[in-house]
Amino acid sequence: MADLELLCPVYTLDNKLLLPVGSVLSEETLNILVSSNSDPDYQKCSLLQYGSIRKDMLHFLSQIPYNVIFAGEKEISAILKVTEKINLILPVLQSLDYFRQHDFYTYRHILMVFALSTLLYMDFLSNHEDRLKGIASGPTHDIGKICTPLNILRKTKPVTQAELNNLKHHSIAGYVLLSYYLRDTGHLFARVARDHHEKKDGSGYPAGIRLEDLIVEIIAVSDVYDALISPRPYRPVSYENRAACEELTAMAEKGKIKVEFVQALIAHDRKSKPHYRECVLSKEKRSSPPPVNFHGVIEEEENSSSSLK
Repeated sequence: MADLELLCPVYTLDNKLLLPVGSVLSEETLNILVSSNSDPDYQKCSLLQYGSIRKDMLHFLSQIPYNVIFAGEKEISAILKVTEKINLILPVLQSLDYFRQHDFYTYRHILMVFALSTLLYMDFLSNHEDRLKGIASGPTHDIGKICTPLNILRKTKPVTQAELNNLKHHSIAGYVLLSYYLRDTGHLFARVARDHHEKKDGSGYPAGIRLEDLIVEIIAVSDVYDALISPRPYRPVSYENRAACEELTAMAEKGKIKVEFVQALIAHDRKSKPHYRECVLSKEKRSSPPPVNFHGVIEEEENSSSSLK
């Protein structure tokens, strides 16, 4: 990945500045940052036994459309059995505390991407260790949003270009944070945080690379689906489930995401639960996006009084 210049700072939850605005994210810069972490090894805790995460996740899974995707106690039990093996470092778990308290949209989103990607990893990863690594990366993918000011995360109107830059900054911020905490710039969690908004055709961000990593791609598809069907501050009404599936199908047709992952997601979304290879994606578009949606709408800079942290 080419060196990138930071448009926003990267800081920890306790406001420790890791990299200021204007820093060039080079291999040398990252190695110096990682070697500067003199903290003792971070404590690890079970994700599902931390705080109210298990209770909250089960509540979210009982809501439409996840109550269909995760239909039946047997399926949920199987998912919990796998995810109970996931232990994460305390800074990651504390970021979930932060989102639960200050930005519940992001908190719910992280847990649902985690649950949904777990299903897909079970479909596509036969190696047990690889599967667990992929599953464990789900709750870490949006940690960089701790560096996004809350007034931007919660904004119900169009964002300015500067605010959009700050929102997009979360992928790089997550990469820096996890590289620092895990003391490894090549760690899977760090790469997932950095690349989960990249696309197969190179049209994503932050670097515009062609995404060819199965583990990251599954997070990316899960991320898009949940973002569409879930409540968002910038969109009073969520996408209907069919409309969300049609959006994913259109993205696959354009080569932005892998069609097999969309097939698998939609297969889980059907009551008959067919094998994903038997799931035919409908090319007929019968749904409409929400009538009011400020996602991607840019406000003139002079009309905004939002301040950046």
